[in-house]
Amino acid sequence: MPFVRGTELFQAARKGHYAIGAFNTNNLEWTRALLQGAQDLNVPILIQTSMGAAKYMGGYKLCKALIELEAESMNITVPIVIHLDHGNYEAAKEAIAAGYNSVMFDGHDLPFEENVEKTKEIVKLAHAKGISVEAEVGSIGGEEDGVIGEGELASVEEAKTLAATGIDFLAAGIGNIHGQYPANWKGLHFDRLQEIADAVDLPLVLHGGSGIPQDQVEKAISMGISKLNINTECQLAFAKATREYILANKDQEGKGYDPRKLLAPGTKAITDTFKEISGWMGTRSVKMVPEEVK
Repeated sequence: MPFVRGTELFQAARKGHYAIGAFNTNNLEWTRALLQGAQDLNVPILIQTSMGAAKYMGGYKLCKALIELEAESMNITVPIVIHLDHGNYEAAKEAIAAGYNSVMFDGHDLPFEENVEKTKEIVKLAHAKGISVEAEVGSIGGEEDGVIGEGELASVEEAKTLAATGIDFLAAGIGNIHGQYPANWKGLHFDRLQEIADAVDLPLVLHGGSGIPQDQVEKAISMGISKLNINTECQLAFAKATREYILANKDQEGKGYDPRKLLAPGTKAITDTFKEISGWMGTRSVKMVPEEVK
């Protein structure tokens, strides 16, 4: 099972002007659904856990073991990155100790100087173990595990400073938000994205990918976005399919209440969503890392 860090995969994605999906898992069904989609398409996948999801699932060690053991039982052969999404300083250290392949240290809510210093510390800890690091500059709008961002635009100078800490990929606020987008959302700020892409020679990350119009995401990918974070879209697909199953009274037919049957439509909806998004992101098939991404 090719569990790998994200560095080379996302460097290749930026060079090739495509993106790789970073999909959050929330439980066993989510994990299986995402792994199945990646295997069916023969594409790499980054499976990530937020701090809240990791706590819900039983901790970072359990999350890592669940992904690894599911991949083994399903005979998954595509590259898999196990990543911490929006981790604070302590969470990043915990995920590194647990053996994640990749971590995001999100210090955007700290004074910038402190964000830089703590990022340097996480980079040192992670790189000593061959683990890739993502950092964030500028607040991503919306709420993620209780942290509320206003959606500010990232400073180009701060992006350059954070990139110089040795991180492997950079998330920058360009008007994107977590969760569902409001009707009055003004869209991505491509001028700022271009400025950051010109100044920073790193794979760039677009958080809050669920709900951004496809044409805007495709344009962002052409400009340097290499990692696209998806969570809400899978949650909505899962909820819709589960609701339809219950409203059709299928849970009342025979043993339709069995959770293996009850959760099956939603699980398939996650796989279908993964395949659809990976398709228009242009995610390229790979066999092994690193020979296929050089």
